[in-house]
Amino acid sequence: MKTSTLLVLACAVGCTKSEPVVVKEGSGSATPGPGPTQVARHDQIARTDFNRWAVRLNLPIYWIADPNANKSLDADEVATLLFYPTAVPYTANGAFNADFERAYDQIVTASKATQTELATDEAKRLKLVGDDLDYGRATLVRSDFTKLAQHEKAFVSRMMTVASLIDELYDQHTGAAALAARLPADAASRSLFRRNRGPKCVAPNTEKDPACTAIPGAPKPIVDLYPAELQKDDGNGRANSFCVALEKHPKAKELLAPFVAVRGDAAALTAVPYTEAYKDKMTLISKELSSAANAIAKDPKEQALVTYLRAASAGFATNNWEPADEAWSKMTVDNSKWYVRVAPDETYWEPCSQKAGMHLTFALINQGSREWQSKLVPAQQEMEVEIAKRAGKPYTARKVTFHLPDFIDIVVNAGDDRDALGATIGQSLPNWGPVANEGRGRTVAMSNLYTDPDSMAARRGQAESLLDAASMKAYAGDASAGLLATILHEATHNLGPSHEYKVDGKDARTSFTGPIAQLMEELKAQAGALFLVEFLRAKKIISDELAAQSYVDTVVWAFGHISQGMYEADGKRKTYPEVAAIQNGYLIEKGALVWDDKATAANGKDTGAFRIDMSKMVTACDEMMKDVAGIKARGDKAGAEALIKKFVDGTVVPHPIIKERYLRFPKANFVYSVAM
Repeated sequence: MKTSTLLVLACAVGCTKSEPVVVKEGSGSATPGPGPTQVARHDQIARTDFNRWAVRLNLPIYWIADPNANKSLDADEVATLLFYPTAVPYTANGAFNADFERAYDQIVTASKATQTELATDEAKRLKLVGDDLDYGRATLVRSDFTKLAQHEKAFVSRMMTVASLIDELYDQHTGAAALAARLPADAASRSLFRRNRGPKCVAPNTEKDPACTAIPGAPKPIVDLYPAELQKDDGNGRANSFCVALEKHPKAKELLAPFVAVRGDAAALTAVPYTEAYKDKMTLISKELSSAANAIAKDPKEQALVTYLRAASAGFATNNWEPADEAWSKMTVDNSKWYVRVAPDETYWEPCSQKAGMHLTFALINQGSREWQSKLVPAQQEMEVEIAKRAGKPYTARKVTFHLPDFIDIVVNAGDDRDALGATIGQSLPNWGPVANEGRGRTVAMSNLYTDPDSMAARRGQAESLLDAASMKAYAGDASAGLLATILHEATHNLGPSHEYKVDGKDARTSFTGPIAQLMEELKAQAGALFLVEFLRAKKIISDELAAQSYVDTVVWAFGHISQGMYEADGKRKTYPEVAAIQNGYLIEKGALVWDDKATAANGKDTGAFRIDMSKMVTACDEMMKDVAGIKARGDKAGAEALIKKFVDGTVVPHPIIKERYLRFPKANFVYSVAM
């Protein structure tokens, strides 16, 4: 059998080497045991439990599936995972090796262990850590590159190193890296810290419990982009009040620029470019991107990618991201089979929602987007006109030329892209600069996430717990309806009043403040995901059936986010849950989504269910688009706050019921494996 190679990233926390660890199958670990063995059946634990306990033990192993239905883990059903502190293959020559046998024994033993009595604070902490980990269902994203040409493998290898470096830089920004040395020795705490990108718990039922932490004492990370002095708790639990002070600072525009760190003390704050504040890592990333460009330059069909990689390399050296944005905007499904975005971009991750977070999205282009692009490109200017009508004055329709979404199949996400629970399923970038302002940005939909059988079964179960049987008839159960919603959401980011739109000389961040500006931009995009369904149906671009399926899927999407809660433990807004609450709350208020506390849910078990009234959906979505786009167009902060008060903080949406039913099902925690 041909020997393949696994590329495994070094961990982002607690590792000193930034290069990927390359391990060939059959080579074993640093201290190999006996030769391969495939005698015993490995049927002592079910697949779901195997993967759950592997996470608890911080082991980079995953049981992919059981295609032969023998309820036993076979050698061709196991994957080695990336982003873990250890990296060894578990098979050799088509059979399990000693490293696997040790891991399997650990997992089985742990699963059968007697629960420790919760007599001490430490025992209680460990119980909560386990609960938080269990709420994440390990969900595999796997890429097989064994048949790539050598120059492509060299390119992938370089991109893996970039991923590791981006992780290290992001963990430095968030303050997680500074706390790594304080981790206790137990595997569960270390796994939590690795998965959650820091010490705090993130599951809805554990995130606000101060005892749930990977590090005893629950130290709070100090975000490295702001001075530690500014981030001290004000005594009322409002540690993020420094953000408001910075927004009122005489040098606010300079200090809150997206690509700078704030240094100094309260009396003398200065803005320091990322390339100066983090020179060492920025330089390393720049060099690796240049090497990646050199590797893939051997392919004459990848010159657009080469141009982008070299421009991105320059951005990490100069802090000038506009040339890279220009090169990136010229990449399409026609001139590259790869999708790469490596840059500081989104701002949701930090307390003030102002600083661009470092991330890498590395993927393959899925050619399935061509069909949608051919349908939507001719209609994009009409879409802008219709949304402009709803927005009203002072906004006026502009010429739009943005790319309609490319579909991409994720290879790895790194930095700000890789979340503990869930994942981004669509994105429109950049957020600043000429490419964004002139509508030349690039939009993508992640087409290989949530399509696995485990995720689809869990989502159907969740939907059936809240919707009645009649409404569930329009639930597609596949990716089509959700993909349409993602496409329209991302397209709407490029329509109507967006990030750089100004009212009376004020952009959204000034009019609304950072967190609410983010919320309103995402809410506008989500309103568009609903509003444009009827626009497309009326033009016969989509069928009546797909339109109905998209409405139902979008309501179900919102339930999922609502169940995660509206605020983090420190009071920071959760953007997407709040967007979801406003969306479904608006539909409830307009009668398109009706709660009946006596109805039987589609699962036949729960009493109390929602009914979707399709006869009112089109009007409700039209009115939502008008209200939301109008608030954006006017820079109407009071209007935005009124929506938040009514639907996020009010009782229109039955938050507790949605949370209870959805949290019966673990949420996807995406894990990654790459074979070379």
